[in-house]
Amino acid sequence: MSAACGGRVLVLNAGSSSIKCGLYEAAASGSARLARVHADLRDDALALTVEAAGDERVAKLPRPATAAWEAAIAVVLERAAALAAGPIGAVGHRVVHGGGRFERPVVVTPEILGELVGFESLAPLHQPQNVAGIRAAAAALPEAIQVACFDTAFHHTCPPVATRLAIPRPWHDRGIRRYGFHGLSYESVVARLAEVTGGVPERAVIAHLGAGASLCGVRAGRSIATTMGFTPLDGLAMATRCGSIDPGAVLHLVLREGLSPAAVETLLTRESGLLGVSGISGDMRVLLESADPSAAEAVELFCERAARETASLAAALGGLEAVVFTAGIGEHAPAIRGRIAAKLAWLGLELDGEANARHGPRISTAASRVAAWVIPTDEEGVIAAHAAALAARR
Repeated sequence: MSAACGGRVLVLNAGSSSIKCGLYEAAASGSARLARVHADLRDDALALTVEAAGDERVAKLPRPATAAWEAAIAVVLERAAALAAGPIGAVGHRVVHGGGRFERPVVVTPEILGELVGFESLAPLHQPQNVAGIRAAAAALPEAIQVACFDTAFHHTCPPVATRLAIPRPWHDRGIRRYGFHGLSYESVVARLAEVTGGVPERAVIAHLGAGASLCGVRAGRSIATTMGFTPLDGLAMATRCGSIDPGAVLHLVLREGLSPAAVETLLTRESGLLGVSGISGDMRVLLESADPSAAEAVELFCERAARETASLAAALGGLEAVVFTAGIGEHAPAIRGRIAAKLAWLGLELDGEANARHGPRISTAASRVAAWVIPTDEEGVIAAHAAALAARR
């Protein structure tokens, strides 16, 4: 079935705390979303939201005691396939890590799937779920092609100085370097920004602020530097991830405090960030509503790190014309946008309070030397377009 001739495409985005699945009608003019199924695994129950034909229904299902991810993915795929009411030509998957190997979306073969499994240690919160999603979709929809779309691919335009770590060259040659992530989100925002503003600013910083958070310095729509590095653990403080940390602190935890490597991995990926600093939650909404001083400290640290890294990327860009906020926090938390912007006032960024409160799209004043925007990301739409394009060639 040719996706260019009106085939149905599923998009599966298995993240660290949720599973999103979109059903798209693929045509030569583009892909339109028909329905969406979203499963949230953060609570004791499996919260399932199904949206189709303008109607949204929410159900609470018992959370599986074992193999939770595989079972949840199966439920999501079953509901999405039922909504399709016809053949599905392709399933597009968000895959967090493609290493230095994959610069563009690919049709998944058994050999490629094996390579993706090899990247699981580099993105332990995401890659295993991504691989599980591919396997589940291939089993449930054996006639559909499986297309992997990589969060790292967008950053292949970064110059060598932005990807190299200051380690001996043989280790760099073995793949230990900066890769960058959230590339599908950045690709989506760049395209949308061009539509909203009539063109992409020459020098912009895009802030993908959610449970996972990163910034990307974009020159004429192409990534030239980003805050995440070898793994999605680097850069900004996140919901449960520590972000940038002195490697000496990691060595101290192992050599002096006696923590095992596995314990350190758990500490830095699942127990740190906003959750670790606040001791309350990794959810920014909870922290903003809390009167606890530790919650306020976590919020301040998040904003401070975001502002500092924005200034760093401005240096890499050789100037700054725009800051773009996206993802869960970036799109929905005007208080966070305001705090970050206030720390960047010295760069000439001045927010319009009313525009910020209504989420833009432009949230800077007319006099601001640096424009500020809120642009919703659509990773699933980008994946659908790539999957449809590859399906059309077969």
